[in-house]
Amino acid sequence: MLSAVSFRRAPRLSRALAIHASAPARTPSRKWRRDEIQAIYDTPLLDLVFRSASVHRQNHDPSKIQLCTLMNIKSSYCSQSSRYDTATKASRLVQIEPVLEAARKAKENGSTRFCMGAAWRDLAGRKSGFERILEMVREVRGMGMEVCTTLGMLSPDQARQLKEAYEQLLFHNRINSDDQMTQRPHCKLHIKVITTRSYDERLDTISAVRDAGISVCSGGILGLGESDKDRVGLIWEVSNMPEHPESFPVNALVPIPGTPLEKNDVVPYHTLIRTIATARIVLPQTIIRLAAGRNTLAESEQAMCFMAGANAVFTGEQMLTTPCSPWDEDKTMMGRWGLEGMQSFEQPSVARKESHRLEAASERAKLSDATP
Repeated sequence: MLSAVSFRRAPRLSRALAIHASAPARTPSRKWRRDEIQAIYDTPLLDLVFRSASVHRQNHDPSKIQLCTLMNIKSSYCSQSSRYDTATKASRLVQIEPVLEAARKAKENGSTRFCMGAAWRDLAGRKSGFERILEMVREVRGMGMEVCTTLGMLSPDQARQLKEAYEQLLFHNRINSDDQMTQRPHCKLHIKVITTRSYDERLDTISAVRDAGISVCSGGILGLGESDKDRVGLIWEVSNMPEHPESFPVNALVPIPGTPLEKNDVVPYHTLIRTIATARIVLPQTIIRLAAGRNTLAESEQAMCFMAGANAVFTGEQMLTTPCSPWDEDKTMMGRWGLEGMQSFEQPSVARKESHRLEAASERAKLSDATP
């Protein structure tokens, strides 16, 4: 891995860029200082992308892109709030079969991770709904797919139940850096945008799912009115988790008419690239997912994102409340650029946890068979 020291010109590499490591061993997560990350972020853009591409090839197969499909299983996100006049409306938690049908379709089209989003603050008083979600997780996992959910605030016991249902991942956007409030690492912007939960509650949920043995998927949304300092703060806080997250989604706000952010400026492309490249250097073994807003990028712009270190996308018919690039278009694009989809559990950190889970299941089966 390259040094974190700021530089003006990329250092000479000891091997060609085309060479990459295969299934590297998980190394301890480095704790970065905020000023170190700021120096990386401020590097001249072409030097920054060159460096991030080098780090990417040292830790990942650069020809592999993880294809993920996201389904909105319970709608009441910002654009569906009753306080706003938008075209999208809230809906109840869907039944199990439509979810399984969507997962089958996603798998047939090459997706290996299926993500389910339920927009509520927490699961208090939703026992039957949570049981339905646990069944969804078990069934989709039984198809051989990786499973990811975003369910609002979770208690340690709820996180444990998800783990027992074979969930690998909890998806939880941080919104953005909390550092706009006195000396804390992130929050004024969060308070302006999110009123149903505090930033600390988000951190508590992330801690609960990590303690339960579930991998964490935690990133942010660009374009909410944040500064470069805030974007650096987001990456800094994620990098200082006890373990770097398995996935780091980078979303670009898609302004929706009728919402408070409808007139926000579109995220500049160079800001998106700079954020991805910095995250790749700071989080070398993490999957970096090019998420919401990707459908607004030209193909060449997406290719530069992959060059900078992004190695996962959402693909399919729909994001949670915004458009998504369809499978056929994505597969055609990837073919032109010499890219192919990852297999389920191909990422080394996920593969290790899956291996441990299978070993534990085998031991339980042996004990069960030995019991009279």
